[in-house]
Amino acid sequence: MDFKSLMSKHINQSKSNNPPRTSDAKKQKYVKRSEVLAQREAAYLAEQEAADKARLERLEKKRKAEEEEAEKEAERREKRRRLAEESRRHREEEEREEERIRRKRLGLPDLLEKKEEEESTPVPEEEDIKDEELIQKLRALEEPVRLFGETHKQRLKRYKKRVGADSLAAILTDGPIPTTLKPVKDKDMKVDLKVPKDKDGREFLLRQLASYFTMVLREWEIALAQRTIDVKNSYQGKQAYAAMVQARENMRPLFAKMEKGELDDGILEPVVEIVHAAQERRYVDANDGYLRLSIGKAAWPIGVTMVGIHERSAREKLHESDKNSAHIMSDEITRKYLQSIKRCLSFAQTRWPPHDQLQLMG
Repeated sequence: MDFKSLMSKHINQSKSNNPPRTSDAKKQKYVKRSEVLAQREAAYLAEQEAADKARLERLEKKRKAEEEEAEKEAERREKRRRLAEESRRHREEEEREEERIRRKRLGLPDLLEKKEEEESTPVPEEEDIKDEELIQKLRALEEPVRLFGETHKQRLKRYKKRVGADSLAAILTDGPIPTTLKPVKDKDMKVDLKVPKDKDGREFLLRQLASYFTMVLREWEIALAQRTIDVKNSYQGKQAYAAMVQARENMRPLFAKMEKGELDDGILEPVVEIVHAAQERRYVDANDGYLRLSIGKAAWPIGVTMVGIHERSAREKLHESDKNSAHIMSDEITRKYLQSIKRCLSFAQTRWPPHDQLQLMG
């Protein structure tokens, strides 16, 4: 076989192994430039829409967070204002009491009350009343028309004081502690353990608490008044009466806070628990609630608490939130009316004995 035939054989064999690709070329798909541009534009618009949506969501979250922070700041500001007002009033009362004691010790005349000090201030024209009309109104109230050395301003002040006292007496109740909280009926006096969140339910709950404590204090007074003369004049009898009077006076700030609706939930919820247990004559459970309210559940450090330079995890329990702290240690007024609630419990278990003798407090 010559060289030419050999090369022809190899060329033909290679052509048979690699068939022509004319069919693949026919099947190839071509895309128009307009379609590519349309796809790119649709993808760009979808990306921009997603970015705008995410930006609006971030702005909405930021606006809600700012509104919540503004509300919290307003509540904190109002609480600071109330605390500052109360501290200023207590400080002024203490200063006046110290000045009164000093004047009494030195033999100086007593301090004038604020009402007497403000007598020199001019009376606004819209609040002033002519002398003839003022005399007629005083006669209608069966009050003296003129007192010795009394000026027109003093007479006007005396008339307004009498009118204000009459209107206030028409609002206040005639219980041991006069209050503007309207008493509820005996069948509606039973409180629930759950403290309502709405305003109307909270006001009704405060009325229930005021009615219960008013009933206990009134029954306490009646029980002390029914004693014999010998028991009343004895040392123990006088001490019992003094304890009742002290408990009644110390509970006035509690009634004042309930009238204004300023009783904190940290104190209101345990008091509701105590009253609920007392109404069911479970005085041991009520005493447990009082102990949790007064002593609390906070960890008390005993012995050595720091033995190295590193903070240990157990020390976090010494600085927990106020939920486990004792409210009786917060201030003197709170301590006094919480102790008065305990005294009311002690009397209630003698006036309304429990059905189970195991529920008697020690």
